Amino acid sequence: MQVTVLASGSKGNAILVEMDGVRLLVDAGISATRIRKGLAAQGVEAADLDGILITHEHRDHIAGLAMLSKWYHLPIFSRAATFAAMSCRQQLPDDCCHALEDGVVFDAVHVTPFATSHDAADSVGYRITGSRCCAIATDLGFVTPAVQAGIEGADTLVLEANHDPELLRQGSYPWPLKRRILSNRGHLTNMDAAWTLVRMQKKPAHVLLAHLSEENNRPELAAHTVQDILQQQGLQLDVRLTSQRELVCVGDTPTISSLS
Repeated sequence: MQVTVLASGSKGNAILVEMDGVRLLVDAGISATRIRKGLAAQGVEAADLDGILITHEHRDHIAGLAMLSKWYHLPIFSRAATFAAMSCRQQLPDDCCHALEDGVVFDAVHVTPFATSHDAADSVGYRITGSRCCAIATDLGFVTPAVQAGIEGADTLVLEANHDPELLRQGSYPWPLKRRILSNRGHLTNMDAAWTLVRMQKKPAHVLLAHLSEENNRPELAAHTVQDILQQQGLQLDVRLTSQRELVCVGDTPTISSLS
């Protein structure tokens, strides 16, 4: 298994999961050109993707979806309510859009969505299971029992560590936006991400902290907060940071490289 975060943050999100010969793109929130280049950097042709999984309809998760669909006519999977809420839905061919309920199977790889608490139509995270297991849980105000169950036992976990509450409160965002982010349908704090890891019965081999706010977080602060709590609990995990502009990969051949 190999998991590559092409981009992560409020300006755009896209993740490639390769497992047992299956290649899945989770979210397409950056340009189709950047997605194509990022995939090529990993030796993957966009046309060879088995499918695109969309977590929710916000622009930073679907910005490149219409063009990607136009170029490659790939199957797209998401909740029915998410498709209905997409700003680009009319640009997507009907035969490419597949509404997810319990999940979908690609050969020996099973994809199971789990509900997340976010201000979207019907947002989800994904548990992708074959010979290994990858779970993706970003854009959530708090970790519900469904989310905790969805990520349990993952070998690689992509987990949101969006903001530091004090940086957010002291920052320049207008109060309504701050209140949204801080709400239980907003985004996850660094501390909450750490305690989510502590609560896992089986710890991941790799953790990728994702969707870090450029305004209300700092990479070093996110890493320190999470690692400090883990160390206090006697835990040592491979925790890495993702970003808006760097391609980060864990798996058979871990790499970090710049993506323009």
